[in-house]
Amino acid sequence: MSIDKAFEVRRFDFNDQLIAEFRNVHYAKDFWPIVYILSDGSIGEAYIGETTDAYARMNSHLSNNAKNKLTNVHLITSDKFNKSATLDIESNLIRYIAADGQFKLINGNIGLANHNYYQKKEVYWEIFVSIWNKLRKEGISKHSIEYIDNSNLFKYSPYKCLSSEQRQGLKVIMKSLLLEEVSTIVVEGGAGTGKTILAIFLFKLLNSKLDDFNLNEFGEDEVEFISLIEELKQKFPKPSMALVIPMASFRKTVSKVFKNIKGLSPKMVVGPAEIANEKYDIIVVDESHRLRRRVNLGTYFGSFDKICERLALDKYSCSELDWITLQSKKAILFYDDRQSIKPSDARKEDFDKLKSEKTTKIEYLKSQFRVKGGNSYVDYIDKLLSCTLPLTAKVYNDKEYEFVLFESVGDLVNEIKKRDDEHHLARLIAGYSWPWISQKDKTKFDINIGEVQLQWNGTNDDWINSPNAVSEVGCIHTTQGYDLNYAGVIFGNEITYNKESKQIEILKECYFDRNGKNSITDPNQLKSYIVNIYKTIMLRGIKGTYIYVCNEALREYFKQHIALFGNKNSVKFLPLSDVIPYSNAVPVYDFTAAAGAFSELQIVNLDNKELSWVEIPTNIKNKEELFACTIKGESMNKIIPNGSICLFRQYTGGSRNGKIVLVESLNIQDPDFGAGYTVKEYHSVKNMTVDTWRHNSIVLKPLSNDPEFQDIVLLEDQVNSLRVIGVFEMVLG
Repeated sequence: MSIDKAFEVRRFDFNDQLIAEFRNVHYAKDFWPIVYILSDGSIGEAYIGETTDAYARMNSHLSNNAKNKLTNVHLITSDKFNKSATLDIESNLIRYIAADGQFKLINGNIGLANHNYYQKKEVYWEIFVSIWNKLRKEGISKHSIEYIDNSNLFKYSPYKCLSSEQRQGLKVIMKSLLLEEVSTIVVEGGAGTGKTILAIFLFKLLNSKLDDFNLNEFGEDEVEFISLIEELKQKFPKPSMALVIPMASFRKTVSKVFKNIKGLSPKMVVGPAEIANEKYDIIVVDESHRLRRRVNLGTYFGSFDKICERLALDKYSCSELDWITLQSKKAILFYDDRQSIKPSDARKEDFDKLKSEKTTKIEYLKSQFRVKGGNSYVDYIDKLLSCTLPLTAKVYNDKEYEFVLFESVGDLVNEIKKRDDEHHLARLIAGYSWPWISQKDKTKFDINIGEVQLQWNGTNDDWINSPNAVSEVGCIHTTQGYDLNYAGVIFGNEITYNKESKQIEILKECYFDRNGKNSITDPNQLKSYIVNIYKTIMLRGIKGTYIYVCNEALREYFKQHIALFGNKNSVKFLPLSDVIPYSNAVPVYDFTAAAGAFSELQIVNLDNKELSWVEIPTNIKNKEELFACTIKGESMNKIIPNGSICLFRQYTGGSRNGKIVLVESLNIQDPDFGAGYTVKEYHSVKNMTVDTWRHNSIVLKPLSNDPEFQDIVLLEDQVNSLRVIGVFEMVLG
């Protein structure tokens, strides 16, 4: 059975005749797990649910004032569905349809969770992708999954599956909102810990009606959530709220997100100055470390002074933080003092004072959710930039994350453009080490490094998603708060390294953000701000961070701790004079195996005397059966990073099922595979029911974080066109 035939999508009119029609649908009448979508294109609203009792659920919806105005129901059924699968498909549909923009969902956003179950990734994700494509055909959805994954509406959607840590933080916030004695809630967390997601999630929660939540569907572990929701709705039935975002660019981006969410409005997303216009029940502040005080404000001095006067505050001692606490009954501040980047930012001392008060509740977020390198990567760059890595520290190496140092800025630019072609949202970001000449003259270049000429961002508004962004360079002001797939970070001339003191130093004359350095007399304070800038922009990339360093001394320091582009530092090639064949080294065959499809490259004679030899670990046995080669591509990146040199054992027979293998396609006439090589996980498949998989067929499975990579399936009449050359042992580097 094909994937497309593994499920069915049927449309019905959503009216009083529906129950009668369900008598002919065995999934509806036999209490089978199903997923459904209620929608009305004319009003642009939809609701997504799952149930094992379609009769009762549809009767309930038909009597609900918020849902009975919808006109269509699409029933998604399959004999492969179980409760875990339908819960997962429901969650995915909610997340993707909300971000697709075709409909505004009337669902509440509490209760979504990641459900782990048998064959979730192997089978059910493929079923979901096929369901999505079917819904595009039916006009329920518009965009591809890849497009949505990279959209702001998806990244900052309130329909997220919160982590256990985020859910715990949400409970703390909800409980604190109910306490009369608590007026301020401070949520501390570093870059990438999900502060923005939690802020938007909370905002949607508090602006949804009680009817939007399927309270009867919550599990036993969610009883506390149900009680908290009901209490909050009683305490704040129609709360006056504002989401304050200090940075103008990111504020405009989130405003666009709010425009497409039922119950929310772009007018709810405001700058700090707008807070002075009215009192609020609840003010939520994202990136509250960027709230300002009366220092280096430029043209904003006048407005700042007028607002302080209107609020009866001393303009010299107060900050926008005081405006927030004065104008709200409850203030929720998402905060990270390590992302404070200039003198105008509200002082850490002011936050510390606020946190010490009895009316303040503090919660912490610690887990890294943006970068795939996780908390270990965050810790590594923190120590790298504070110069506290031990001399014996190994070069950073993580199979899940690309952290690479470039010796050529041209190579960095080219690689970022390649990654943007492959994954989208790959951008260059630099320290403010060059004046912004192109702001007044679009024909001029701002950044000149050797023969490479670049311009700063052409717009301040949502620059990351602007048409020419991949050819420009952003700065901290146009990237703070945003997610990228890859970040290419250029360390400018303002940051250097003192080899004698073994410390990073700052050259103030090479730093061109006037508002970022004026009024600073303490060089350590300027260093703190600039180091915070680099830490922050080095935490933008989800899949990887690429580095180029202008200063030679700093570049030499980084070389000790970051792998060089095009050079696997952990792999040691031995000169022939040091080689003891198959004792301390094995040959590296002069061909590249593609981790994508089969390549067109040819393998050299295995007896070639001019092969390179690579050192191997001493604990490996039977070394005479080993060889090494380079693997390129992303289809095996869960195990083998792109460009890795890998160790293989020659295949001479025996079991290979479930192992990673290097295989050659022998049938050069085959248009699907061609001649060449690939590395995949080998499976001999019997009695499978999915599409063209048949008895005794072979499936070569990718192991990739990118769901676009598909299985390579060879049927019975094709299996003889395949030759297994070697079985994977390990990544050497």
